Amino acid sequence: MSTVGPAAPKSALAPPDLALISQTVRTKLPFQANLASLSPLAGDASNRRYFRAHLSDGPVSSTILMQLAEPEAFKASEEAVSGAASAVTELPFLNVRRHLSQAGTPVPSLYHYDATAGLLYLEDFGDLTLAEAAQKGSPAARATLYREAIDILVEMHVRGSAKATDACLAFTRSFDVPLLMWEFDHFLEYGIVARRGRPMCAEDAQPIHAEFRNIAELMAAQPRVFTHRDYHSRNLMVCAAPAKGRRLGVIDFQDALMGPASYDLASLLRDAYIALDEELIDELVSRYLDGVAKQGKAVTDRRAFRQVFDFTSIQRNLKAAGRFVYVDRVKGNPKFLADIPRVLGYVRHNLERYSELATLRKHLTPYVPELQ
Repeated sequence: MSTVGPAAPKSALAPPDLALISQTVRTKLPFQANLASLSPLAGDASNRRYFRAHLSDGPVSSTILMQLAEPEAFKASEEAVSGAASAVTELPFLNVRRHLSQAGTPVPSLYHYDATAGLLYLEDFGDLTLAEAAQKGSPAARATLYREAIDILVEMHVRGSAKATDACLAFTRSFDVPLLMWEFDHFLEYGIVARRGRPMCAEDAQPIHAEFRNIAELMAAQPRVFTHRDYHSRNLMVCAAPAKGRRLGVIDFQDALMGPASYDLASLLRDAYIALDEELIDELVSRYLDGVAKQGKAVTDRRAFRQVFDFTSIQRNLKAAGRFVYVDRVKGNPKFLADIPRVLGYVRHNLERYSELATLRKHLTPYVPELQ
């Protein structure tokens, strides 16, 4: 039976114990080093906190500390999940990280996990995200980085999906219709009702919900692959030293599940944080399809795949817009509100592109200024 719903809120985190970290760095890592200093890093919308431990007298100059909200926090996800009920006996980050590492995905090495303190000591990929590099670099440099991101995605989808026997949590949950509809409803609740301060009219809400279900059913009917779920420019790090032979490193994969290939592709190419030229998007979609074909997973109808990609983008972008309002209203973090016009601009583009979406466009547009 599917279970869909948001994770329960967690308590505020106390700062980690410096003495404990210093002792761990000296005695528990796979190399010897000393703690020089500890500095906090900017967080995301999650309940985890991150720090950089600056090291001396060791083979690396730093390690990243991930601090969990509480030692048993791994039993709940930051995201809604859907799939067969299964006992969570291992931290999802560790479980999925091991699977991806075995599949050849450039994920950070784990140096040590202090389960009692809720601290993970991880390889440091640096501070430069793909989003920042793409904004600062030339168009040619941006395209090069995104091509590598596509190549990594191809390998993750193909190799990550091929190894389904190692008890990876991703294979116990999936993007089914209930989960996809929960994400659509999340947008309606926060992206429309909470944002405008009053409910929708029933004569609009009902056809919108029906159109959302049509998209959800289309997405759920696609062949499923290992899906990162948050494969975007802020979760891809541009490493000064190549990570596992790649310039890009992949993070924030703990909510992985099985889903349509179009979901990660839409997350990357219809990104909330940076807008790509349409010509580059077309090239990168083709590069993805060429890549999976070389791996023996050819898509026979590329035109149909492109439509699924565009419809998936609508679902993904609406969910993101709703989530950004939720993070502001519920978690008191307004920093993502500035990205809402961008993601809703993508939705407008795709609604205008397909005549099949005329009903959805008609009933949804009056409630969303960015679609008008």
